[in-house]
Order: sequence, then C-alpha cells, then structure tokens
Amino acid sequence: MGVPAMFRWLSQKYPKIVSTVQEELPKKVGDAVIPVDRTGPNPNGEEFDNLYLDMNGIVHPCSHPEDKPAPKTEADMMLAIFEYTDRVLGMVRPRKLLYMAVDGVAPRAKMNQQRSRRFRSAKEAKEKDEERAEFQKILNSQKASRGEDITSLEQVVEKTWDSNAITPGTPFMHLLAESLQYWCAYKFTTDPSWKDMKVIISDASVPGEGEHKIMNFIRSQRAMPTHDPNTSHVIYGLDADLIMLSLATHEPYFRVLREDVFYDSGKDKVCTRCGRKGHIRTNCEFPDDGKKLTEEEAEEEWATSEHQLKPFIWLHTNILREYLAVEMDTPKRTFKYDLERSLDDWVFMCFFVGNDFLPHLPSLEIRDQGIDLLISIWRDLAAEMDDYVTKDGFPDMRRVQQILSALAIREAGIFKKRKEVQDRQAANRARREAQNKRQRTDENGLSAPGFKRAKETTDTYTSAGIVFFDPKQAQSKEVRDVHKDIMHTRDAQANKSAAAKLKELMKAKADGTSVPEPEPTPASEPVSESASGTDTPVHLGKRKADDIEDADNGTPGRNTPIVPGSPKKNGDGTPEDTIRLWEDGYEERYYEQKFGVAPNDIAFRNKVARQYAEGLCWVLAYYMQGCPSWTWYFPHHYAPFAADFVGLEDMDPRKLFEKGKPFHPYEQLMGVLPAASNHAIPEPFRILMEDPNSSIVDFYPEDFPIDLNGKKFAWQGVAILPFIDENRLLAAMATKYPELSDDERKRNEFGKETLMFSQECSLFDDVEKALYRKGQQKHRIDPAKSRALHGDVEPHDLFVMDSQLVPPFDADGVTDFEITQDRSMRVYYEMPTVTSSRAHKSVLLEGVKLPKPALNPGEAESVRRSNERGGFRGRGRGGGGRGGYNDRRNNDNMRNDYQNGGGRGGHQNGRGGGSWDNSRGGYGGQGGYPPPPPNFAPPFPGGNFPPPPGGANFFPPPPPGWVPPPGVGGWQGGAPPYGAPPIPPVGQRPAWMGNSNQQHGAPPPRQAPNNSSLRDERFYRPADELLGRSGGGSGGYQGSNPYSDRPPRDDRGNRGGRNGRGGHRSGGGGHQGNRPSYNSNDYR
Repeated sequence: MGVPAMFRWLSQKYPKIVSTVQEELPKKVGDAVIPVDRTGPNPNGEEFDNLYLDMNGIVHPCSHPEDKPAPKTEADMMLAIFEYTDRVLGMVRPRKLLYMAVDGVAPRAKMNQQRSRRFRSAKEAKEKDEERAEFQKILNSQKASRGEDITSLEQVVEKTWDSNAITPGTPFMHLLAESLQYWCAYKFTTDPSWKDMKVIISDASVPGEGEHKIMNFIRSQRAMPTHDPNTSHVIYGLDADLIMLSLATHEPYFRVLREDVFYDSGKDKVCTRCGRKGHIRTNCEFPDDGKKLTEEEAEEEWATSEHQLKPFIWLHTNILREYLAVEMDTPKRTFKYDLERSLDDWVFMCFFVGNDFLPHLPSLEIRDQGIDLLISIWRDLAAEMDDYVTKDGFPDMRRVQQILSALAIREAGIFKKRKEVQDRQAANRARREAQNKRQRTDENGLSAPGFKRAKETTDTYTSAGIVFFDPKQAQSKEVRDVHKDIMHTRDAQANKSAAAKLKELMKAKADGTSVPEPEPTPASEPVSESASGTDTPVHLGKRKADDIEDADNGTPGRNTPIVPGSPKKNGDGTPEDTIRLWEDGYEERYYEQKFGVAPNDIAFRNKVARQYAEGLCWVLAYYMQGCPSWTWYFPHHYAPFAADFVGLEDMDPRKLFEKGKPFHPYEQLMGVLPAASNHAIPEPFRILMEDPNSSIVDFYPEDFPIDLNGKKFAWQGVAILPFIDENRLLAAMATKYPELSDDERKRNEFGKETLMFSQECSLFDDVEKALYRKGQQKHRIDPAKSRALHGDVEPHDLFVMDSQLVPPFDADGVTDFEITQDRSMRVYYEMPTVTSSRAHKSVLLEGVKLPKPALNPGEAESVRRSNERGGFRGRGRGGGGRGGYNDRRNNDNMRNDYQNGGGRGGHQNGRGGGSWDNSRGGYGGQGGYPPPPPNFAPPFPGGNFPPPPGGANFFPPPPPGWVPPPGVGGWQGGAPPYGAPPIPPVGQRPAWMGNSNQQHGAPPPRQAPNNSSLRDERFYRPADELLGRSGGGSGGYQGSNPYSDRPPRDDRGNRGGRNGRGGHRSGGGGHQGNRPSYNSNDYR
C-alpha cells in the first residue's frame, strides 16, 4: 500500500508512535575526518539486539536517486549502497545480529504488481533518453540559429540505467550478492564494532520477498524454546507493510526505521534573485549584484554541493500496540478480550484498503478513512460475533461475511459522500484559480499571459503515446492486437526535425509574423478513443521539439510541459467518469465497463468476490505463517463491491491453497520484464519477446492502456497488461534452456543464505572445529555460543580461510577498500524448520517483560472516547462536521454557530454524540431526552435539520448579529429550549452543576470586538477545551451537560463535563462550568 498515505494516516491518528532518530556523525577537523566510536552506548538511549534490512529499500535509492546525480557505474552504485548501509548501522548499532534481505523470486500474487511497475519503469527510462537527445537537438538548433559552430557540440547521450536490472537473475543482482559478502568480510576485518555481531545475507537467489524472508526468520527463532522473548528488533525499509508485519510478529520490542519521507530538502525551492536552489528570495544570503544563475547552472551547483543528510525516524510498534489496545476494545464485546488477536484483526482489516496482492475495494480508500470505517463496523459487530475474526493467521469466513455485509449497507452512501467531497474540492480549486488569475492582472487591467505548468492528466499521457479506452475492450486479444498495430504504425508518420521546426518558429517570431499552425492530422493517422469518449490522435513519446508552439514557453525536455492555459475536460483535466459510482445503477456499469460482462450477470460478480475472498485468506496467511501458495494470484485488474460477497461461510482458509513451487529467476524475469529491458535477460530468451512469430510475444506489449479508474493522475491508474499464462511461458522457455552458458545456468539456480561472523566471535571456534577440522557437512548451531541464534550451517563453497579480500567490482582505483587478509568466516545458513506443532501463534511468549507504557491515562481515555463516538468521517464520528445543521464559518474562525452541525450526531446516526435518534445521548438516544412523540418527523430527514418545534417554550433563532447583553443568559435567556426539562433550582442541583446561572448555547456575535477574535476573552478557547478535555455534555438535545447521558468528569476543575459532540446547536458542547457559554466550536 502507499507508503506516504499509510504512514501519514498512522502518524496523524497515533502521534506518539513516531520519534526522531538521534544520530552521531563523523567530525571534521581540518582535512581530517574523525570517525564515530560505535562501540559506545547508542545515542538513542536504548540498545538493540537485531537489525533487519530490507535491502531493496537501499538498493533502489542508491542506484537511481531522486535528489542527486545517479551513479555513473555499477561500481559506484555498490559504494553508495555500502555508505548508506553503514549509516543505518550507525544509527541502530545492533549488538547481536544483522540480517540483510534482498528480494528473491516473488509469489505469483506479487508478480502481477511487479510486472506493472517494471513495464512503466522501462517506459520512463526510454522517455528520459528521448528527452536528453531532444534537449541536445534544441540546444544545437538555438546555437545554429545564432550562427555558432555546432560541429564540436555533438555529444554522446548516456543511456539511462534501467532500474529493472534490480530483479532476481540479472548480472547486477549477482554482483550485488558478491559485493555485500565482500563488504561484510571487510568490516569484520577492520571495524571493531563488528566483532561480536553476526550477519546473515539472504540474496536474490533465495526465493521470497525480502521483508517476508525476514519475518520467516523471526518466526523460526521465536519457535525455539530458548528464544529470548525480550529480544529488541529494528527493521529498516520503505514499504508500509513493514508496520503490519512487525505487529504480526507479536514481539513487543519492535521498531521500524525509515527515512523521513516528509522532510523538505529545499531542492524545489528556487530563489528568484540569485537563481540558486535551496532557499527563497526572502532568505537569500548572496549579494544582490544582478547576477542570476541559469537553471542548468543552479542544477549543477546543487548536485555538486553538500547538503544536510535526510533525517530518519522511528516508528514504535510497542506504542502502536498501546493505541490499538484501546481502539480495539469495546463494551459491546461479548467474548474474552485478547490484545494479540485484536491486533491480528486490525492488520487483516488494513488489507481491504490496499496491498501489493489485491486491488482495494472500490468503497475503501485510506485517504477516506477506510480503516476507521472498518474498525467502526468491527466494533459495532462485536455484540453479534462470538469471537475475533482471525486466529493465528486464518480468518473465520462467517465473521468476514458479517463485516462485508455491514460495509455493503454503507457502500452507496460512501460513493455519494466521496462525490460531494470531490465536488467541493473542485469548487475550491476553481475559486482559488480565479483568485490567482485576478491577482495576475496588471495595473492596466490586462491579464498576464496564462502560461502555467500543466498538471499530469490524461492529456499528458495520451500525448506521450499511452492509449486510454474503455477497459472492457482490453479484455479481448483482438482489441489488444489492434492497439499494437496502431502503436507500431505511428512510427511511420513523417516528422520534421527538431532543428527545422524550431528554426521555423524562431523565424516567425523574429519577423513578427504569426506562428505557423500545426499541420492537420492526416486522415490516415490513427486515432484512439480515450476514456472520455473523445478521439485523441496518438503521438510517439513525450512532447517533442516538433510540438513546441513557442520556444520560450519553458525548458524543453521536462516531464511536465508548460503550455498555455486551456479549457479542461470535467473542469479538472480528468476524463468523464462513465461509471458514476454516486448514481444508481453503478454496479451494472462497473462490471460492464471494467470486466466486459453483462450487467445482469450476478453469478460472475459472486465469482470475482469469492476469488477476492481467497486472496484475503492468502494475504493473511502470507503475513502470519509464510507463503501458503507460490502459484495463486488474483486474476482480475479490479476488485468487486462489498455487496457481491455472499456465502463465504463455507470457505475453509486452511484448505484453499496448494503450496506449489516458485518460479526460477529467469522465469520471473520473463514474467515481469518488458521487451525494452531484455538486456537483463540471457540472449537466448530475448527472441521470445521480440519475434512476431513467438508463441508468447503477446505477453510483451510495447505500449499498453492505462485506465484512470476514477483517479486524476496516470500513475494512479490501472495498467491493463495481459496476465502471464504459466504453462505457455514455461513451454516456450524450455526450448531455449540448452543454449545457456554455464554462468547463465548458475544464475538461474536457487541459492542459500550466508552466515558471516568474525574470527573473534564466540561462535567461530565451534563452527571451525565442526566444519573444517572434523569435516562435517552440516552442523547444528549451539545457541549458548551464538547468543541465541538457532539453525544449521554448512561449508561455503566460495570461502577460503584467511584469503585476501579483493573487491568483486572495478572501482577505478577510487576506493577506501584496501586489499587485506580476511579475518571473517563465511558459511551457508539454514533457519530452523517450523513444523505444524510449532507454527506461529498470536500470543506473547512466556517470560516477556512488557515495555513501560508510553500513553498516559488521559491519552488513552481520549482514544477511548473518540471510539465511543463512532463514525468514519470527521475524525471517525458519524459523517463530518461537529454539530446539528447549517455549518456557518466566517473569517474569525467561529465555526458552527447556533445553527451548525451535521456531523457528530445528526438524524439516525447510530453512534453520534448527540442529536435526534442516535444511540448515544441526544433526542431519543440512550441518554439525554426521552424518545420523540410517536408521530414526530424531523423537518429534514437525513441528518441536517433544525430542531423540531418544542411547545410553548420554543423560540425561533435570533436574527444575525444578535449579541446577548452582558450578564444575561444565552439564546432564550437560559430557559431550556424546545421543551427540554427545566434546569433545577439552585438548591436542588447536584454539586457538580454549581450555583451559577445555567446558560444554554447562546450564539456568539458575528464578529469579535475590534474585528479580532483574539482580543476578547469570550472568543478565546483554551487548548484543553479544543482537545476535548472540557465543554458540554456528550449528547443531549443541545449538547449541554445537565441533560447529557452521563455526569461530567470531576478531575479537571470546574470546567463542566465531557466535550459534547453533537446535538442541534452543539458541536463541541455548550455548558462550561461557571463560564458563560455561547456555542460549540466558536474558538472563544
């Protein structure tokens, strides 16, 4: 799932789970660099036992970084990987074990996602090469137009390094495995802090994804009777699923280490005075001498200068466990509370909003608080369920069906609400754009040229050669063949050279004549129907020099062109959404357009839903127990609706899958790489990708459609690629295996994990004696000598004791690695086999000592109260907003005046904090007012409605601008409105009510005195009230505490009771102890 989205959601919802890593860096004294002594205490105040590195999270940013120039050679990449890995080690300083895991062959369920990523990556690399060549043409053309000699300017454009080489079976991955072993041996020989540490390297020849190989190792050690349950773990990686995986281990001492993805390096800031990057004009420290760097000079200066290192952060799994311990408990529960199983249920529900193996359900997105919604459903169903949903990695499908059925009831409302939010955001964007346009108007009333950088929309990608069309058409081979022919024939179109076109444009500009109109599209030029239903000409690649309408529009060669403002489709550049999930009949349109089936084919819908349910079982088992099947995958590009899941009760997750065997490295390469990356594949297989007569050539389309699927940006869309037919692939490859060389055959074999340690390690004598003196072929590690490492070791066929260490790459003499004698040992390692009797259990191990709690009672209570209010929007409470109806806001931030609300409460909300007919307080709730009269009907059914007439005591709202006189009660003078029970006389009130006049929700003035809401005490609201620690009651018709469903807390002075989150006039409450109360969220 998306890292930024998932991580942002977690850090905002549970703020204490994140902290900054304290890092010691080398010090410079003159030209000398003093290294850090890592044998000392960890600067983070805690020592760690084991560090696990998901190496692909290091290899990718080091081989093709985004914030600095890419390494020129693979040797430079290896040095960058060593440097980055050493920095991570310096932060953690593991005292026992370092586990380095590189992605090996993945299960088929993951290969579909890998295939999509690599096809897009190859396209991006090709486009970058074309951009460089195009940029060079334009520069030469500009110089030629000025009469300059360009014969010496021809340069060889370096080809972009193809990151698809980071796939098992490639020569690059073989070099990486050898380099990591060399670097570890060198560190064991030269770095004292490595003396007592052990290293396990699981390279790309070992099947399995890196993070899941790590989890398999942790589970294997945990199953051993001598495992220390208080072992402290740190895992580094960039994938969000590391958070769920760390919870799934049920090890209480666990942290996730990662870069701060929201850190602003300043690269995107450009000073308009000096032209340099990293700062803006107001902070410019350079002299104002009139000199300004060009964009190319600024880019070069930024690339060659030193910058602050990107900081790292901790994500504390133990603190996340504390938050979830509160979140996943509910008074409705009828079964015994078990934190470990509730954590598994939470992880399971996270799978519904997206993972690497299944598309997310249409009604669930993490940005729309999809997980909050599922948790709310889970809590509501706790009274009906007799146990947790999952146990030890296997879901109870009857309870899964209950959750999906409850989601189905809400599904249509979710789509409508999402549409409302999108329309509101679009209106806000339009308003901002109109305001910006007015600000660009010059003094004479003339608008400045409307040139701006175009957003990445469908048009950006159609001009880049990506065809959009109805996704159901992509289901047939015939349409894909036609699409392929279209993309090939476009190469034959006549193109003017960049220089000729640019010369024509510049001449027209110099002569003062109009720019020549682009040539009309010939009748023979192929067109494709876009997702919006319009005919769009297909052009090869990104915007070329031929397509530049004005050479001064921007910098050529950029991914995002600068074009004049023009009308956009749908107002925001997106194609028309023909599914229209917010309208009735969306199910029929969805399946007809996405799957290409008849609208009334209910059996097909149920079949897709059942396959998706199998996927949920597969993913949970994969996270908790290891890969249940190497061959299973979800055979569709889209997910079903929640309403399509029926009859799941008869599914047995333990009997759904056959283990099967993983692909070999070359088989995966042929399954995930496009033809453009065939340089990473042995030559005998390449013809299978390119030859039109190949039996599998249809697996490798050069261009492929992208369905935006309701999204705005193409990278969010669904790449419509044909699924790999395993039998056809293996049959075609079998004819080429005899042509492989010996080295190529060796790279296609499965490998073993490597264990390395220093000759000074306590384990050395035991292993050296068994394997090299006694000649044993296999030896069981003694956990007493290995510091609780379990498993078996075998002699390594490439290790020679006390040999010389020579780098496996050519560093051109620029390296700190001197040839030295190897003082380490290297053996093959095999982790313990976990039998069914010792399978992973969702329990804490005996002897564990839980960490000291990080949440204080107040913070835990805050989470608990927020859960009680329920809902899924507006911080999880019923539907957004904070009160009754007609939300009004003004510039003084006085939210929700006397007629506001609609969110935490509302009509028939189920778990609102107040208002009519909800389950907690409010009119007709479990507390507060009695039920309404039998024939009572709210004026505006659905939630946003004014209060019902309440008899003789009811008075209409005061006119706008009405201000209560000093010393006088609120609206209606303190009398309970709408027929509410009268306030008891002073002598009959309980002590907590106090003796002051009770004032009910008086509306605040429209504007504070002196036009400032911060100059009058009545309009200032203390922070503890904003945080929900004071205010009115938790419901009641007006949210004021005397008529709430519970008495107020008495541990916070005389501020009144719980923060009322609902009711007609109250978003955050009304009564506040002895202070006059004007309204709910008025920021007094």
